[in-house]
Amino acid sequence: MIKIGNYSLDKNSPAFIIAELSANHNGSIDIAKETIRAAKRAGANAIKFQTYTADTITLNCKKEDFKIHGTIWDGKYLHDLYKEAYTPWEWHAELFKTAEEEGLICFSSPFDNTSVDFLEKLGVPAYKIASFEITDIPLICYTASKGKPIIISTGIAEYDDIKLAIETCLEVGNHQIVLLKCTSSYPAPIEEANMIMVKKLADEFNLLTGLSDHTIGSIVPIVSVCFGAKIIEKHFILDRSIGGPDASFSMNESEFKEMVNAVRQAELAIGKVSFELTEKQVAGKVFAKSLYIAKDLNIGETVLNEHIRSVRPGYSLHPKYLKELIGKKSLKQFTIGDRIKKEDFE
Repeated sequence: MIKIGNYSLDKNSPAFIIAELSANHNGSIDIAKETIRAAKRAGANAIKFQTYTADTITLNCKKEDFKIHGTIWDGKYLHDLYKEAYTPWEWHAELFKTAEEEGLICFSSPFDNTSVDFLEKLGVPAYKIASFEITDIPLICYTASKGKPIIISTGIAEYDDIKLAIETCLEVGNHQIVLLKCTSSYPAPIEEANMIMVKKLADEFNLLTGLSDHTIGSIVPIVSVCFGAKIIEKHFILDRSIGGPDASFSMNESEFKEMVNAVRQAELAIGKVSFELTEKQVAGKVFAKSLYIAKDLNIGETVLNEHIRSVRPGYSLHPKYLKELIGKKSLKQFTIGDRIKKEDFE
C-alpha cells in the first residue's frame, strides 16, 4: 500500500484522481485559488502544481536548439514558454493552504534539486516526475531520497529508461513507486493512448500504474481503469477562455466532474473476480429453465421425450437430468405443468 496524504493506494482502491493546475492560472493567484476550489467541486482527490522557474528548467538562450518545433507551442523559445507558464514559488504556500481548506491533497512536480528542497519545506506528501524528466537520473535520485511516494510519467520513456528510473528509486530505499502511462503529445491523439500498457507496466514491473492523460475528453481515463489504473491525472482549467499554454487540452469543471463520475461508474462496473451470485442474480434464477411435465403421465408409464420438457420457470428439476429420466417408469400420476424430482421415477 502507498499512502499519499490521507489516501491509501493499492490494487483494490478507487483511482486517485489528480487535477493538474500547470499553467492554467494565467498569472493570477486568484484564478489559481478558484481553480483549486473548482477541482474540489469537480470531484478531484488532489491538485498538483509544477515547481520550476524558467532559469531552473532551461537556459535563456536563443540558439536553434532552444526553439520549439512540432507542437502547439511552435516558434516559442523554451525560456519564454516557461517564463509564461510557471507558477510563482511565492504563491505555493498560499495555494497549499487553499487546497488544505478544500480537503484536497496537494503536491507538485519538481524539476531540479532546488525545487525539491523548496517543496520539502512545504511538507508535500508525494512527488511527480514529469515525462520529460524521466531521463534526469540525478533529479530522480534526489527526489526519491526524500522517502515520499514518487509518481513517474513514462511519456517519452523506452523500456530501459523506465527500468533505470525504478532502479534509481530502489537504490535510495524508496519502494513507493507508481508508473503512469502517458502520451507526450499536446493534445494527444486517442489512437496513440495505448491503454493496454497500463496493465503491461503493472505486470512487467510489479508496481501500481495509472494514467497521465493529454487526450481530449473522458474516454481514455475511463478505459484506463479497466486496465487497472490507480491514478488518473488530467490538466484542469477554470475556463479555457482565459487562455494559456495548456488551455487547449485541459478540462473545465463540468467536463472534469463528468469524467470523475464516469470513472467511478466504470470502477463499479469492473467489480471483482467471483463466481458467487448476488441476491438479485439468485432471484433471477426463477427465469431459468427446468424440467416440467409437458404431457399427462400415468403411474407405471414409461417416460418419453414428449412427457418432459426443459422450459421456464426454474422451480423444478435441473435440465441436466433430462436424458437420465427418459425410459424410466413413473412412480406418480402427473398432469401437465407439474414439477418433478428424480425420485419420482425408477
